[in-house]
Amino acid sequence: MTTPPPTASLQLLREHYPQARLIASEANVGFCIANNRMVAQARGEFVLLLNNDAALAPDALATLLREAGQQQPRGILSLPQFDWANGTLVDHGCLLDPFYNPVPNTDPQRHDVAMVIGACLWIPRALWLELGGFPEWFESIAEDLYLCCRARLAGYPVQVPATSGYRHRQGASFGGNRATASGLATTYRRRRLSERNKTFAMVICTPGALLGSLLPLHLLTLTLEGLVLSLLRRDARLWREVYAGVWRALWAQREQLRALRKTIQSTRHSTT
Repeated sequence: MTTPPPTASLQLLREHYPQARLIASEANVGFCIANNRMVAQARGEFVLLLNNDAALAPDALATLLREAGQQQPRGILSLPQFDWANGTLVDHGCLLDPFYNPVPNTDPQRHDVAMVIGACLWIPRALWLELGGFPEWFESIAEDLYLCCRARLAGYPVQVPATSGYRHRQGASFGGNRATASGLATTYRRRRLSERNKTFAMVICTPGALLGSLLPLHLLTLTLEGLVLSLLRRDARLWREVYAGVWRALWAQREQLRALRKTIQSTRHSTT
């Protein structure tokens, strides 16, 4: 799927891969809507989400299919992620800190993880439909965090095998989230969506007793961070778009968040 579609790319795909079903959109509808549309057209038992800036190892599909056959129940899978440029290990999936920040797992013996990224995400199509896919109002960023947390709360595993892998140009398909000589490169839009959607996932997925203490602390530290960074950088836009935007979004989406949280928490099978 491509949004919006470069004419040359469409022509190349149609000429060289006529067997592929191509879904083109005139506007960039975001990662969530694009993938929901794609999975709606899928007919296989499993779905593999794979970024256009990622490439699978030769044995990747065989590895995923083998691991899926061993899962009970069948849940979400990914593969070890390697940096595109230098081939170094990025992670074997991620763990989460109390504020839902991803922490790279570099232990190949730890197969059960908190989340895997949407750049390479394997899931049974039936499970995708059961979980409702990506929430389209997330637009992009942290939808993979939400889906993995949602799956684990419903009692499904999220796992990464020790073998095979995929190479990934981190940040190439969206912009930002990549290391440069001067530090971590990002964009206002990526930061806005990241902080907003991470907070949404926390509100939706955290059990009630824990949310009562975790969310106020998260919002307090987020606000203090935003004020300090905005003042140090003399950047009002950073405060307005990224940090204050979280508060506005929580208020604007409060009914949607409340309804989804009620649905997920009422059917929870796991607290992890």
